[in-house]
Amino acid sequence: MTSTTTGTARSELTGLPHWETQPDDLAAATREIKHALRERIAASGRTVGDVVAEVEDFLRAEIADILTTRARGEEVWPVVDYADIEAGTVSEETLALVQRRGCVVVRGHFERKQAEQWDRQIVDYVDGNHFFEHYAGPADDFFGDLDAGKPEIYPVYWSCAQMEARQHPRMARVQSFLNARWTSASEGRRWFDPERDSLYPDRIRRRPPGADSGGLGTHLDPGTLDLWMTEGYQQTFRHLFAGDFAAYDPWDASYRTEAAQFPGSTMCSAFRTFQGWTALSEMPSDQGVLHTVPIPKAMAYLMLRPLLDDVPEDSMCGVKPNHTFPVTEEWHALLMDAVSGIPSVQPGDSVWWHCDLVHAVAPVTDQQGWGNVMYIPAAPWCPKNEQYAGLVRDAFLAGRSPYDFPEEHYEVAWPDRFAPDQLNAIGRRGLGL
Repeated sequence: MTSTTTGTARSELTGLPHWETQPDDLAAATREIKHALRERIAASGRTVGDVVAEVEDFLRAEIADILTTRARGEEVWPVVDYADIEAGTVSEETLALVQRRGCVVVRGHFERKQAEQWDRQIVDYVDGNHFFEHYAGPADDFFGDLDAGKPEIYPVYWSCAQMEARQHPRMARVQSFLNARWTSASEGRRWFDPERDSLYPDRIRRRPPGADSGGLGTHLDPGTLDLWMTEGYQQTFRHLFAGDFAAYDPWDASYRTEAAQFPGSTMCSAFRTFQGWTALSEMPSDQGVLHTVPIPKAMAYLMLRPLLDDVPEDSMCGVKPNHTFPVTEEWHALLMDAVSGIPSVQPGDSVWWHCDLVHAVAPVTDQQGWGNVMYIPAAPWCPKNEQYAGLVRDAFLAGRSPYDFPEEHYEVAWPDRFAPDQLNAIGRRGLGL
């Protein structure tokens, strides 16, 4: 299929123009897709304004509940003990809250002693291979125009600590628990296997005591223009684009595992049910920690907001190729009061948020203590993730940076990176071996 605007195809499933690669004329493509979406909503007998008003009413009720929860001095984020996940004794009330908020902290996911050992191992791995003598700084412009301090996220993927955590039975159990919040089978199809993860490799963060960090502004990590312009995502949001907000379910995996993204520096080739990280140090809640807008269905607002009349016809509210999806006061002020931080965490706790959640990192001055994490998401086995697993496997065997990340390849010659003969059954399954 050509990438030019004149060469757009009509989707048999949605009746909307779509592209398989970034259009050559983004402004024209944006105008075309916005016109088509408005026409599709109008065909339902509703206007864009009607649907957005319904979404806003829902969001105001959710935000009011979040503010009331804070006023009572309670945590907005649900907290679950790993022991309850292992025993299957998480209460129905807590499960419902995880579903409502789209985020959770798992206490004691790993033993504190284990997490602190991994932290020391990473230090030895990085320092022993003279990483900082060769590190050239961030190799991409992922964060675009967001307010952001100097990232302390380093392109290290194949340490023994990271791989041991990825293939650990406790990690697999929590990932399965999280995947079970989703509808993995619908419309006569099974979209993913909730019991098997694809070991999506990501990086580490090490923020030292005394650090000043500008944080990271509110944003989404999923694809950008492809959320509106590729057929798979048009199917994912089909109910919204048909004017039926009530039918839109952010926990329904239908078509997500088939949705293609435009190639670029911000793409994620895998389907992640939850993004996540595992704490390797203590992190008080006032020390530059993760925040989210804990309303999974807020994605509906982000998808429909560009269709309102106050947005220029060639604009998608600041969304641009090769930059993360910005969520700003200018276009999304309604959501900002809902931004809520995680509670304080200990080494071995893990933190998870639905792949559609708006999130940010708060700024900090003179940080007290370390702020160290390993980024490990839940990326269940599905055709999309199986295909990416082949690329991951090749990168792992060669010690190269994974496909989704800049080609820095610091670990190729590091002799103590995790070796293939150290894979257990979970690791081998996750790499498609």
